[in-house]
Amino acid sequence: MAATGFGKRSGAGLKQPSETFGQAQTSTDSGRRPLVSVAENSPAPAIEKDTEKPQQRGRSTDNCVWDIHAMLSPQLGDLFPREATRVTARGELAARMEDHIRQMAASEGRDMDDVEVRDTVTVLLNELINRVGGLETQAAQKKTAASSASAKSVTSAKEHIQPLLMEQIDASVIAEMERGELAEQVSDVVSALLIQEKMNLNTREQRDLVTLLLNDMLGLGPLEPLLSDDDVSEIMVNGPKTVYIEKAGKLTVSGVTFRDDQHLLNIAQRIVSAVGRRVDETSPICDARLLDGSRVNVVIPPLAIDGASISIRKFAKDKLTLEKMLGFGSFSPAMSKFLNIAGRIKLNILISGGTGSGKTTMLNAISRNIDPGERIVTIEDAAELQLQQPHVVRLETRPANLEGKGEVDMRDLVKNALRMRPDRIILGEVRGPEAFELLAAMNTGHDGSLGTLHANRPREALTRLENMINMAGLNLSAKAIKTQIADALNLVVQISRMRDGGRRITHITEVVGMEGDVITMQDLFTYNYTGEGDDGKLQGTFESTGMRPACFERAEYFGLGRVLMECIG
Repeated sequence: MAATGFGKRSGAGLKQPSETFGQAQTSTDSGRRPLVSVAENSPAPAIEKDTEKPQQRGRSTDNCVWDIHAMLSPQLGDLFPREATRVTARGELAARMEDHIRQMAASEGRDMDDVEVRDTVTVLLNELINRVGGLETQAAQKKTAASSASAKSVTSAKEHIQPLLMEQIDASVIAEMERGELAEQVSDVVSALLIQEKMNLNTREQRDLVTLLLNDMLGLGPLEPLLSDDDVSEIMVNGPKTVYIEKAGKLTVSGVTFRDDQHLLNIAQRIVSAVGRRVDETSPICDARLLDGSRVNVVIPPLAIDGASISIRKFAKDKLTLEKMLGFGSFSPAMSKFLNIAGRIKLNILISGGTGSGKTTMLNAISRNIDPGERIVTIEDAAELQLQQPHVVRLETRPANLEGKGEVDMRDLVKNALRMRPDRIILGEVRGPEAFELLAAMNTGHDGSLGTLHANRPREALTRLENMINMAGLNLSAKAIKTQIADALNLVVQISRMRDGGRRITHITEVVGMEGDVITMQDLFTYNYTGEGDDGKLQGTFESTGMRPACFERAEYFGLGRVLMECIG
């Protein structure tokens, strides 16, 4: 094979390949890996495709079938996960269903004959297939199995080829090359290495192999496919061999792995170094962000016992608005209109919720109602807010250097923001003594400021604020702190991630004032759980309490009083 220009002196990134790369190989079968054979599962002959109720054979038989059905039906989602069920043959599903039915009957002391068991299998199996949206055909199952076998071949080839490729790399030059140029040259050398090592991969598999190698060299390695999948909202790495993802609010194991602890640590360091941070034994915890704004938290040994932990919170490419979130069932139309008005009339809003409940997403959505002419200063540990207004100043904290100097925390940034003539101040997350400066800003003319906070209920959110202000060491009395909160804060929006994976606003609560030593609050909207649907989704109603908002006069000032009262109903 001719020289590819990878020599160090020619400005390329790889050394000259060995002479064996140029030797043509005529044998194509000797190194071929056989694909994993897939046995065809024939459907169980006893299972019919009708969805009718089993024929009546007496009242006791009918009751037995439907009693067992009523017990097992709510458990189908747990016993038969959707994705795995869709690619399983009907006959295998029927056999597993029969096992569950007989176990349930035995535990309930029911004596079911074979006909009753068959009828129960028929009813439950058809119900399960309807829930998962049908089963894949045998051809689709074969295709899935073949794809899995192909992926295993590529992974195996990568483990073998990568060390050989790394011997050819001049890392100092590779870092300066464009990805497209590097891909072309790496592809040539990989083809030669595959011939040398007598490894057979088809064209698509070779392309996938080059992509995996480039991801390791330039990107985030095994995480790249997950980052490019728009359906994945969160990635959680628990050591090199365990990676979980969140899709549609549900956690599943991804199947992605790293070579070893060092490989994972290298990826973690690549993430944090891209934003000027560091992670090592002296600083084993780091908050960072990816180029697309996704939030990243990294914890490495010795704090992380089983290998480095990486948590990535992705953000949708399509910016969520209140209207889009309304379509997801996160709140009612009246609540959406109320939040739009709250943003426009410059209420000071605290968004409260648990981890992963959607606080930042809600903050971004509410902030869309801010006038484009206003000057906004955002303050975050790791910049992730995605405001659409043109006049935005983004501030980010900075950790201490190796000498323990140079740290700039949230409190420093809030103090400085007050000198920057902001119309609004937005804190990505209130978590410490900076809460006092934020409340002071809200009380000194910076109406319409927003922040997020971890709490489970609106009242708990105010309690947490009190505790954070005490962390500032100002020796204020409890009543003085509560008065400060009551004067500064107008609204608490409580958002929760439900057990079905959905995010819903459970309370929109107004801070009314003080009565003695107690901050008075009133719920304007609440979410009331009513049950669970056949699809596993929680059901409930968003209701207005009918209370007259204390912010009505402010809404009147902005000409929105009548519209506000229409929301309350």
